Amino acid sequence: MATLTVPSAVPSVADDCEQLRKAFQGWGTNEELIISILAHRDAAQRRAIRRAYAETYGEELLRSITDEISGDFERAVILWTLDPAERDAVLANEVARKWHPGNRVLVEIACARGSAQLFAVRQAYHERFKRSLEEDVAAHATGDFRKLLVPLVSAYRYEGPEVNTRLAHSEAKILHEKIQHKAYGDDEIIRILTTRSKAQLLATFNRYNDEYGHPINKDLKADPKDEFLATLRAVIRCFCCPDRYFEKVIRLAIAGMGTDENSLTRIITTRAEVDLKLIKEAYQKRNSVPLERAVAGDTSGDYERMLLALLGQE
Repeated sequence: MATLTVPSAVPSVADDCEQLRKAFQGWGTNEELIISILAHRDAAQRRAIRRAYAETYGEELLRSITDEISGDFERAVILWTLDPAERDAVLANEVARKWHPGNRVLVEIACARGSAQLFAVRQAYHERFKRSLEEDVAAHATGDFRKLLVPLVSAYRYEGPEVNTRLAHSEAKILHEKIQHKAYGDDEIIRILTTRSKAQLLATFNRYNDEYGHPINKDLKADPKDEFLATLRAVIRCFCCPDRYFEKVIRLAIAGMGTDENSLTRIITTRAEVDLKLIKEAYQKRNSVPLERAVAGDTSGDYERMLLALLGQE
């Protein structure tokens, strides 16, 4: 499901560090060399390179990257080079500090990661920012958004396959009743979405569909301009169909007059080692255009080459 391509014969960590150092030195930066190494190493390999680079040259690799490149290319390389949990911590901090109702990044991190991964994000957040993710979300989000997002990012869900069908039936009924009364921020809706396992939630949503004749998200479209309803739909889509959720984020990032580089970079760097192949397939099916072609048409230069490498283009 990942699109990351790692060569069958990977050079030693020392060789990678030496080549990266050469890429940074001299009259001009060798961006192609940077891409050829970092865009083709997995998280463990990148972690080892960062550690060895700092030990060998007395300088953080990320500092060398920032000193030599800039713009969207720099952001893509930096985000990709970070450890996945550290990357999510950085993204979460950015959106928590500049939070606004239309931002779904915290939902993506809370709902499209496993329990251990989300716990690692919270630990990385502690270490990097000397605060908890929960307190920053609570400090900046407001109203029903705070009520939903704080327990979402705090969750440690059970990940087993077990499902309680009776509970799915009763909680589908609770969700339907609250939604019919437009009580979208009700404690019961928040409790169900922020505590139940993915398997239990999927069973509840399926029961909702069977019982009431349409998906729950259809009932959460009563007001298309309501950002809280859009957030609830994003939570559900991240659990039910993450590939289609991320495909839509990419499609909206590329569509229109200008490209949303931040969203495009975020999805490609966070999903390349996870399920970007499925997202590519969803994009092709939805738009009848390969994602690589769409990205190439909306980006340029080293930034384009970095994203295409992560998309698995040879």
